[in-house]
Amino acid sequence: MEWAVRKRQTCPFNGSPAFHHIIGPMATSAPPMFYLIDGHAQIFRAYYAIRGGMSSPVTGEPTQAIFAFAGMLLKLFDQYRPEYVAMAIDLPGRTFRDDLYDEYKANREPTPDDFRSQEQRIFELTRLFGIPLLSAPGAEADDVIATVTQRILDNPDHNQLQIRIVSRDKDLEQLLSPRVSMFDIHKDRAFDMDALQTEKGIRPDQVIDMQALTGDTADNIPGVDGIGPKTAAKLINEYGSIDQILANLEKIKGKRRQNIEAARDRLALNRTLVTLKRDLDLEFDLQNSRWHPDVATLCDLFRNLGFRRHITDLNNLVGASTGDKPTNPANDNTQFQEFLFAPDSLASPANGEEPTVPEGHTTAADYDYRAVTTQAELDELVAQLKAAPIISVDTETTGLTRQAKICGLSFAWEPGRAVYVPILSPQPSEHLDAPSVLGTLRSVLEDTQVPKCGHNLKYDAVILRQAGHNGGVALRGIAFDSMIASHLLGYTSRSLDHLADRLLQHAMIPIRRLIGSNSGQQTRIDQVPLEQVVPYAAEDADLALRLHYELATQIESAGMQQLAEVEMPLAEVLAEMEGHGIRVNSEELLRQKEVLTDRIAQLRSAIYEAAGEPFNLDSPKQLAHLLFTKLGLPTIKRGKTGPSTDVEVLERLANREDLPQDKLVVPRLIVDYRQFAKLVNTYLDNLRQSIHKDDGRIHASFVQLGAATGRLSSGGPNLQNIPVRTEAGRQIRSAFVAEPGHLLICADYSQIELRFLAHLSEDPALIKAFEQDLDIHTAVAAEVFGIAPGQVTADQRSNAKVVNFGIIYGITAYGLARRIKGLDERSAQKLINDYRKRFAGIDRFLHRCVAQALDKGYVETILGRRRHIQQFNSRNAATRALGERLAINTVVQGSATGDLIKTSMVNIQRRIHRDRLPLKMLVQIHDELLFEAPADAAEAQAKIVRSEMEGAMQLRIPLKVDIGIGPNWLDAK
Repeated sequence: MEWAVRKRQTCPFNGSPAFHHIIGPMATSAPPMFYLIDGHAQIFRAYYAIRGGMSSPVTGEPTQAIFAFAGMLLKLFDQYRPEYVAMAIDLPGRTFRDDLYDEYKANREPTPDDFRSQEQRIFELTRLFGIPLLSAPGAEADDVIATVTQRILDNPDHNQLQIRIVSRDKDLEQLLSPRVSMFDIHKDRAFDMDALQTEKGIRPDQVIDMQALTGDTADNIPGVDGIGPKTAAKLINEYGSIDQILANLEKIKGKRRQNIEAARDRLALNRTLVTLKRDLDLEFDLQNSRWHPDVATLCDLFRNLGFRRHITDLNNLVGASTGDKPTNPANDNTQFQEFLFAPDSLASPANGEEPTVPEGHTTAADYDYRAVTTQAELDELVAQLKAAPIISVDTETTGLTRQAKICGLSFAWEPGRAVYVPILSPQPSEHLDAPSVLGTLRSVLEDTQVPKCGHNLKYDAVILRQAGHNGGVALRGIAFDSMIASHLLGYTSRSLDHLADRLLQHAMIPIRRLIGSNSGQQTRIDQVPLEQVVPYAAEDADLALRLHYELATQIESAGMQQLAEVEMPLAEVLAEMEGHGIRVNSEELLRQKEVLTDRIAQLRSAIYEAAGEPFNLDSPKQLAHLLFTKLGLPTIKRGKTGPSTDVEVLERLANREDLPQDKLVVPRLIVDYRQFAKLVNTYLDNLRQSIHKDDGRIHASFVQLGAATGRLSSGGPNLQNIPVRTEAGRQIRSAFVAEPGHLLICADYSQIELRFLAHLSEDPALIKAFEQDLDIHTAVAAEVFGIAPGQVTADQRSNAKVVNFGIIYGITAYGLARRIKGLDERSAQKLINDYRKRFAGIDRFLHRCVAQALDKGYVETILGRRRHIQQFNSRNAATRALGERLAINTVVQGSATGDLIKTSMVNIQRRIHRDRLPLKMLVQIHDELLFEAPADAAEAQAKIVRSEMEGAMQLRIPLKVDIGIGPNWLDAK
């Protein structure tokens, strides 16, 4: 979670050549495959795979688990050649399940003594293999896997990507789908939906109820007495779900009924415990999962560990002779890599010893760090801070969650000097308490005229908002954030430790010196003696201040000042927006769930009747047999295992007019069935569980650095993916309501990406259409087809609309033909050619985007945000074509839903503070902002919002914002 980053604890990954550069292009006949490794499951499996023990002839450390795990990775890349690989791991500490159930996993055996050191080595070698490690505080690796899987399935850009979860864990069976399977790499065995049905007699959507009924001895979750997997499957298939089983208890006889009745209260908790979270606030970019090993360093590691066979296997794999080091790309330092919220710096040795300070590096002992513990000292500090040109701010907390308590604050205002103001410690009598500290510092922290810098200041702002009373303290005046700056500049690591090491030649105090390593019992900062905390905490503020001076110069040299002036204060805006949250009517969500559940049951019955027999609706194999064998429908496209039954195929079949209509009933009903099932499982249940019990509001997180285009992403839950294309999906918005006496204001930019396309391309025809406020799709159709606007037919307008939006994403003739009913590929190519001929400025702009990416290695948005396009270096034509699409899309979409919307948010929030407006910014969704205002002031506030949004940038054509006001999001929209 971006707001939950412990700033000293992010780990980088070494950049090196992409996998296909080393071993040649991937095969293109099969769909691309993403292998998602269940980290700790595979580590434990490796640990117990080799008995008798192994040790390094150089270091003497135990190595049997490291050897087996490295062998697994080598096999994966050698035999399966995956296009993408990532690994999910558990972080130490409690999870949300521990908070729900104290006995969760209480029966686990203690971890073997020689496991932890090997675990850290495995993390090290995994990074060296170029595999990103993914994790989230308070959640488990299975939840991370579920979140990443769901994101890929929901992303239309990855609709061909297949996911293989490298695990045998039955908890992950609930994720199985037509594109998701589980994989036992040691037995070379895949486990998919059909295997689940064959072996256990259930569908993936029934896995949760199955586990809730049977329990899980490994996790110490008790099930219903006397109910094993077979009985559970029988009950679920007979009644449909646990809810229906409980509703029909009178039909169940004898001891079994008594046991279910006795476990009734526990079943709801069981379902929650076994249900995987699919909406963690997790930073993930699929492109960072392409294999890019650091071969030379891996070989060195293998030598030290005594793995001579692995050295040979690795070099055979990459086609290099032993000891040869592949040449790194010229722009290696600008490649963004996924990073891990892990408890130790990569520089820290895996054996738990203190890291060695590199020669020439400074340490905390070289500088003036002290504590501020009296009111007089604090008053003097406030005066010094108010007089400084810029101050660095940092907080220490009891944990990594939004609910963590603040232990103290650090400040620096000149390099080499910093202070720590404790609030919680083992020595409370030796310093001030929270009311005194926060009350005194409020005048500095909330003063917009005192510029602040820091590292991941959004986290500090979130913590300060909930600290103390009266709404906490609002951190305002954020002028610079070194974590954001390092991201904008393309640094592969954004952790404070690594930036300090690389840019300032300073070795920071490792966190485990204070709280212990994750191989033993860890303590909290508020339990550590002050004399140890002071230099550690003050060092954070000092290094962030010094990085500000270093990185601000680099930002200026890169021409990113304008972009930085938006991104830096945005952290403050997001913290405030998340703090507000949005009110949600839980009863309305429940009502919609009940309606859709009934509809799903009706659809299931109708599908069985139309098919003439019951079958597993979620089995692609069984559905394909029905559609293409029994009903004789034409195959639209084929997958690796046979005819595809994905949503595109079903929708194309459902819309066919040249086929017997009675045979199209099944695909039409299946489309509705899948849509409603997803609404219930992915949205309605998840949203209800996310409502905060104290205020009835959902406080989603907004990740500032999550997307390569610069747009915001959302999580916990993800409010940006709530469906709007169907009426049932739109109805979900009616549950998002204003507080009593208030109204919601919905403001969204009209056709913003096309307006940016007109501005950036300078195409006169497109600019003229916007200047005259014409219906843009009709105007484009008239140009393309060479007719007057009044002669444009509905089909012509629809086709022009598809091309208009498709051109931004680099649509191909094949892609256009798939999207327009009755259009073949040749006609689609003619339509694209005619479009480019009539809008020659757009065509020239698209070529400029690609040319810049080829020349410089990156493209830039309107504010100078850079995205490196590495796909052009590929030998694979399809990958290079992807690079062209990314180049075009990044410039247009990044300028519109990245640069513009963020500029609007910053400007509006400044206006709110400056004029003390009765207005709250609640949610951002792509090109849309949602606000809350008192009912009697809503109209006036809506005018201010429109004025700020339409004036956020001056383009060649006017910006237009549509405004709606209502008691709920649906009515306001």
